[in-house]
Amino acid sequence: MLLSISKVFFFLITSISFSQNKELKDHITFYSSFNGKTSADIAIGDAMIYTAENYNKSDSAKPGLHNPDVVLAKNKGLTGDALHFKKANKSAIFYKATKNVRYSNTSWSGTVSFWLQLDPNKDLAPGYCDPICITDVRYNDAALWVDFTDHDPRQFRLGALGDLNVWNLENKNDDTKWNKRTVTVKQPPFENEKWTHIAITFSEVNTTKSVFKLYLNGKFIGEIKDINDPFTWEEENAKIMLGLGYIGLMDELTVFDKSLDNNEVKTIFELKNGIKTLFK
Repeated sequence: MLLSISKVFFFLITSISFSQNKELKDHITFYSSFNGKTSADIAIGDAMIYTAENYNKSDSAKPGLHNPDVVLAKNKGLTGDALHFKKANKSAIFYKATKNVRYSNTSWSGTVSFWLQLDPNKDLAPGYCDPICITDVRYNDAALWVDFTDHDPRQFRLGALGDLNVWNLENKNDDTKWNKRTVTVKQPPFENEKWTHIAITFSEVNTTKSVFKLYLNGKFIGEIKDINDPFTWEEENAKIMLGLGYIGLMDELTVFDKSLDNNEVKTIFELKNGIKTLFK
């Protein structure tokens, strides 16, 4: 009797897990495992990675990695290989965001998930560093990003800054406005030889109900809400910018077309073999 109950319980748990994994899989619009290649494993839009001298010259970007200090690191990833920024990166390295992040100017929701490995207080060069920035223009104009600050010790932040001409028309330094649009982690959990998971969720952007949330290692850290700045893109110019000023490893870059809830973020964090587990 007990054995039969145990089998039923195991079957139910397995079925629930399979169902949840299938649902998560169906919401992936972009996934780059960096295993043996830099092109995305899954992409609704362009799967290629691009390199340009800098973002002012991104119109002349070429497919592929063309910076000798940014390479695929064999067997250094969460599973398999990883993208390795060996020196502070000043070149433009990006994926095209068009279709890959399912942008909408009426109601836009999604999740960006990725892993980093570094000791920010030892590995990074002086100055600010943006491992991820998604925008069509720049970091302060309709942009979603995370960065490491130049504090000692380093802090880690989520930034969600809408149209510059709405939230900061005169483009002046304003700590009050800035702080409303950022989540700051004063003692982030990053360590050398240890992977840290970052998830950024956003819901109903370009409505009066927009919310942006930051998760680290499956745990909710903080949120940005009651701002409701519009995010207006020329979508053909939008990019998933990688590793501005960054030194360290990056892996398992994934975009979902829904704002994952707490349990779903935890599920992604706990996948033993990364996102590819969802496709088995």
